[in-house]
Amino acid sequence: MYKVLLALVPAAIAGVWFFGFYALVVMVVTMLFCVGAEALWCKLAGKPVMGTIADGSAAVTGLLLAMNLPPGVPLWVCLVGAFLAIWLGKQIFGGIGNNPFNPALVGRVFLLIAYPVQMTSFPMPANGAFDALSGATPLAAVKHGAAPDVLGVQELLLGNMPGSLGEVAALALICGFVYLLWRRVITWQIPVSVLGTMAVFAFVVALASGSTGAVLWQLPLFHVLAGGALLGAIFMATDYSTSPMTVRGGVIFGIGIGAITMCIRLWGAYPEGMSFAILIMNACVPLINKYVKPKRFGVK
Repeated sequence: MYKVLLALVPAAIAGVWFFGFYALVVMVVTMLFCVGAEALWCKLAGKPVMGTIADGSAAVTGLLLAMNLPPGVPLWVCLVGAFLAIWLGKQIFGGIGNNPFNPALVGRVFLLIAYPVQMTSFPMPANGAFDALSGATPLAAVKHGAAPDVLGVQELLLGNMPGSLGEVAALALICGFVYLLWRRVITWQIPVSVLGTMAVFAFVVALASGSTGAVLWQLPLFHVLAGGALLGAIFMATDYSTSPMTVRGGVIFGIGIGAITMCIRLWGAYPEGMSFAILIMNACVPLINKYVKPKRFGVK
């Protein structure tokens, strides 16, 4: 858990750099709310408090939840999301390792449905805004008819654009991905399956719509770098207790996430679909584990 926190530091720094000091307040306060919610649950349930908090899982949930929130979100929204993530998404199932759904995404999706105004108000970055977006996220702009090259690859990598706290700087998230692979905290199969499926899906859609030339690679690259694709694929789809136990199962899991995300992005009501896709595939994990098993030793 502490290695995951360290891997999230580059994206957190980028969020503070682009959106100002209040972004740091949102991240710190949301983490404290999640730790407090976990401590309160343990106290009420008669469980050891300090031992549960020390594993770092509540802090990781808090930071991931904060990175899925708009930079200017009111702090009371952070409080509601933190308690829902910890109590409803994690502790009600028995605590760390027993939750079938990613806790941070449980909190985020509830907030998105219950408080759509607060969850879809994205301020422009403090350091050089892009007038072409008019305050909308890149995905929202494309959803409303803008070309996928409304931002160049450099802007998508560096993150100087409206969006959630932890999703705007693709390069910072990629640095965290490399670190997690190096420390063997995660494997590459699920993130690559998610992002690869999204890229292929976007390419096929662009090809079917009659697009030619640069658009055929601009649309796949845009969908991989924009929105919560990297944050979700790297840091939330790879959660141990909510993802399949086998490599083959992880690939199926990742393909499902990528396909559902693109269906929501292209034809759904929301411009972003990563959170919904991960939760849907979390529910399919027991079925994947049941039918995708390694061969037992000694069995022909």
